[in-house]
Amino acid sequence: MIKKGVELFDISGKTALITGATGYLGSVMAATLAEAGAYVLVNSRSKKRSIALVEKLVDSGYLAKEAVFDVTKKNAVAQFFDDNDELQLDILINNAYLGDAGSIEHSETKAYVKSYEISVLASHNLLKYALPNLRKGVLQNGDASVINITSMYGMVSPDQRIYKDIKSINPPFYGASKAALLQWTRYAACEFGPECIRVNSISPGAFPSLLVQENDPDFITRLSRKVPLGRVGIAAELKGPVLFLASEASSYVNGSNIIVDGGWTCW
Repeated sequence: MIKKGVELFDISGKTALITGATGYLGSVMAATLAEAGAYVLVNSRSKKRSIALVEKLVDSGYLAKEAVFDVTKKNAVAQFFDDNDELQLDILINNAYLGDAGSIEHSETKAYVKSYEISVLASHNLLKYALPNLRKGVLQNGDASVINITSMYGMVSPDQRIYKDIKSINPPFYGASKAALLQWTRYAACEFGPECIRVNSISPGAFPSLLVQENDPDFITRLSRKVPLGRVGIAAELKGPVLFLASEASSYVNGSNIIVDGGWTCW
């Protein structure tokens, strides 16, 4: 039975795993799902950072637990799910990313490999090894949701003119790996849709970190001028799209990409 009104966004009793959960955007996603009633597994390579966010969520009255492992290590991913084979998983958010800046001229081959590993291969391994757990979620609640965090730069190229120098440009390997993740999302949606495991993506932009906003206001001004809304995004503005895809409100949404960029890609 389809829920009504705000109940559509209620995810009480569901379990969510968020990779890269302690970062600028990841921590907001974790809080969003916790606030909506989910039991949130906070993934990070850093045990200290994972525990700190878990404690913050628990102190606020929410349900959370640390999930410390490196998503780029296949054996670590497999071991986590082996250790939690009874876990019912309803929501999986592939958000982890780590990479440098630079242009094609200043990028090395290993940067492409590293970016692809954490974007596409990590998402592949997480979904693959989480399948038994996601299928438990389907049996219990009727469906499961996988959300891949991509980027507007998986669809368009950055404007190199707004960066202070060539070495600080949003790099080609980032956009290339996010474009690959967009296509992988569509493939996964087709493969697992018949099992009621929905796979979608969110493409944010531009969401500069708080550190960048504080330290380089001139860049933020140039960046804002590229956005039809006239400003950069704030992390809290991802709450709606994340909760929508995680909840029953999006029960017939599969293989879609929600662009959250203030209109950037409309130009």
